Amino acid sequence: MKEQKSIPVTKTQRSAKFVKTGIQIGGNYIKHYSKKLFNPDLSRDELNEDNATDIYKSLSELKGSALKIAQMLSMDKNILPKSYVDKFTQSQYNAPPLSGPLIVRTFSKSFGKPPEKIYDKFNLKSTNAASIGQVHTAELNGRKLAVKIQYPGVGDSISSDLKLVKPFAFRLLNMSEKDLNIYIREVEERLLEETDYELEVRRSIQFSEACKNLNNVVFPTYYPELSGKRIISMDWIDGMHLKEFLKTNPSQDLRNKIGQALWDFYNFQQHELRAVHADPHPGNFLITPDEKLGVIDFGCIKEMPDDFYHPFFSLISTDIINDKEKTIEAFRKLEMILPNDNEQQIAFYHKMYLEMIVLFAKPYTSRTFDFDNPDFFQQLYNYGDKISKMPEFKQARGVKHFIYVNRTNFGLYTILQELKAVVNTDTYKPHIK
Repeated sequence: MKEQKSIPVTKTQRSAKFVKTGIQIGGNYIKHYSKKLFNPDLSRDELNEDNATDIYKSLSELKGSALKIAQMLSMDKNILPKSYVDKFTQSQYNAPPLSGPLIVRTFSKSFGKPPEKIYDKFNLKSTNAASIGQVHTAELNGRKLAVKIQYPGVGDSISSDLKLVKPFAFRLLNMSEKDLNIYIREVEERLLEETDYELEVRRSIQFSEACKNLNNVVFPTYYPELSGKRIISMDWIDGMHLKEFLKTNPSQDLRNKIGQALWDFYNFQQHELRAVHADPHPGNFLITPDEKLGVIDFGCIKEMPDDFYHPFFSLISTDIINDKEKTIEAFRKLEMILPNDNEQQIAFYHKMYLEMIVLFAKPYTSRTFDFDNPDFFQQLYNYGDKISKMPEFKQARGVKHFIYVNRTNFGLYTILQELKAVVNTDTYKPHIK
């Protein structure tokens, strides 16, 4: 892939990139509606493809929070047209990398010397590039290392980028402004943490230590002395990303083994640590040659306070769901039903959210669950499609914690679906008062 030799850093430069992209999208709409004059049955497929290409190209050059949102949206397969999902999925693995001179400049700013003065060997060509940073290989004292380098200006441009991306998000997500502002604020908090590499190193060490006894899950060793605000050094883990792994036509037993490791990794954190790795896209995991799950990124962590954890998981792990009054009480605590709702609204939201909870909880309600179950996922997508068209869901509902907890769990479900794994789902269960 062609290297990127510069990156827009200032607010003016980044704003100009968004304006240019907006003009290109406007041109795409003019072209689409001009063609539609002569062909009224023309679908939006070409328009979506053109817009997705232009938006992704712009976001991939900007890097940072702008590209991170594309990455997040690529995981929400039921809210975007397929052309957007296909294009944005590239941000999980292979955004355009930055050139060698920019990498050397980053090291010089961080450590006062270039990478060849820090490591015995350092490869200026990146192995992969994503939204926040890119990874290079290095060697030191006979150990192969992965060195993650944050793109210049990423941490400083989060707030301004999110303001600039809002018009695109309005059009793509069809959210109300209040909904979108809640979404943007929560994303901003997590991104500010994700661009703090010193925090990430501390959390990586903490979580890998807490999870070290999980079966078939492995983590790299981290080196704080070789890391800083914009650079992380860790052991290199050999392995394949999910797409590469699936191309090897793995046995069902191996699919189940990796799927079980994923399920245990996420549910141990949710229920034992009350904080969870909240970035479950396939680019953060490797399947190692000895058939284990390698977890290589702890940049995004979502903590779950008691006033969210208990009502949320009580709905999927106890018989509360069979008691209408107790269910409504939990919905109120989670702000899914609001204080000023009338009786008709309460009945409506109880019915709709009950349908969602029953669907979401299916993997938790039996000892094992087959994620190669097209009916289950079709029901989830149909439900998402149905409520997206309802005016009752245009207003903001639900506490902010839903944004990343839902993203985490549905992201986990999606990876398990791709694995076609059969998983023992009663290994780590919720602890409810």
